[in-house]
Amino acid sequence: MKLAKSLFLGSVAGLAAVAGAQAADLPAKKAAAVEYVRVCSTYGAGFFYIPGTETCLRVGGRVRAEFGYVEPNDREDDAIGFRARGRIQLDARTATAYGLLRTFVRFEMTRNTGVYGNDSTSPNVDQAFIQFGGLTAGRVVSMFDNSDLPTGHFGTLRFSDAPNVNLFAYTFSFGNGFSATLSAEEGRYGTLLGTALAEAGQRMPDVVANLKYAGTWGSFQVSGALHQQRSNVLTPVNTPGLDPILYGTIPDTEYGWAVTAQGSVNLPMLGAGDALWLAATYADGALGYLGFGTGAGVTSFGGLRTNINVVDAFIDAAGNIATGEGWSVAGGMRHYWTPTLRQNLFGSYADVSYDGTAVVNIDFNEWRVGTNLIWSPVAGLDLGVEVMYSRLESDTPVLFNGLLGDVDDAWEGRLRVQRDF
Repeated sequence: MKLAKSLFLGSVAGLAAVAGAQAADLPAKKAAAVEYVRVCSTYGAGFFYIPGTETCLRVGGRVRAEFGYVEPNDREDDAIGFRARGRIQLDARTATAYGLLRTFVRFEMTRNTGVYGNDSTSPNVDQAFIQFGGLTAGRVVSMFDNSDLPTGHFGTLRFSDAPNVNLFAYTFSFGNGFSATLSAEEGRYGTLLGTALAEAGQRMPDVVANLKYAGTWGSFQVSGALHQQRSNVLTPVNTPGLDPILYGTIPDTEYGWAVTAQGSVNLPMLGAGDALWLAATYADGALGYLGFGTGAGVTSFGGLRTNINVVDAFIDAAGNIATGEGWSVAGGMRHYWTPTLRQNLFGSYADVSYDGTAVVNIDFNEWRVGTNLIWSPVAGLDLGVEVMYSRLESDTPVLFNGLLGDVDDAWEGRLRVQRDF
């Protein structure tokens, strides 16, 4: 028995040795390389390296749901409306020998009803730009505006409220928080030269320049913009023997301009995150920089509720281009009652004048004041409610609620749920 057991164990050992020797002669198989996603902490939270590259990427987005109320002007006007907006954005950054190379794109899709715009769905390239060293090219916040202002309002205030525009800009950084920017931007218009007049083709972009300081206490920026006005209106020449319809002159080019000072101050002595902001702007022939965009005179949510058109320029009685002028002051304060509950108080005043000579418009002033309360129970989630009151006064009676008058006021309200990620 012992002899049989010894013979059996010896046979097994021999077979194992032969099998091992044969396996050693076979080619070894390499395990497939695995590309692991690495965290990129250079540019803050949420960035990771794109596998196989040195480019850091952050994927983000937003969902906003909003319900709005605006006091109707006439019986046929909507008083309520809904908005749903979805946003997705990509932020890619690469360190190079010439400085940071950044590519940013943000797409939005909005579905509006009622006071927001009946049954309208609007896809939108909200931002799409490239930054390389000091160069910025694409669609981004206008360099006319201080994008660091802690505004926090939902509705409309009358100032240049950081709109996205197409531009080519270069920023010079001087260190210690100081910088200067020169930018060529798409034209920013009020309601062109008027519905009865013709706007000639653009020949130059708006030229914008700023000087900015950003520090731990807050930020401050002064900016200026030059805006071209060209008319295609033929002014008849009453010359004997010539048809005035065929013979006339076209007014020469005029240039509008705007200047602004915008700043903010942090108020940690009141509470963590508290801040105050202020923006003052003057414009002549460039009223779009006061926050009156194309179509601002049409009845719309957040717009003027009368038939007043806010035009940059018009043809005067002498057949020349004349410009409208105006100024605005806007400001507000943010206060945290608790780490998750904050409130914003804000308001604006705007005054627009045509020196009593406009053939398409009238002088007016408008002020707005409002407040909101926002609860953020978890990071990135805002539950907010806002109320705003506006009052418009005109120098000439216009149609308010079916009656001629020179004063109109309205209440607006919004309920918002928003998640950023």
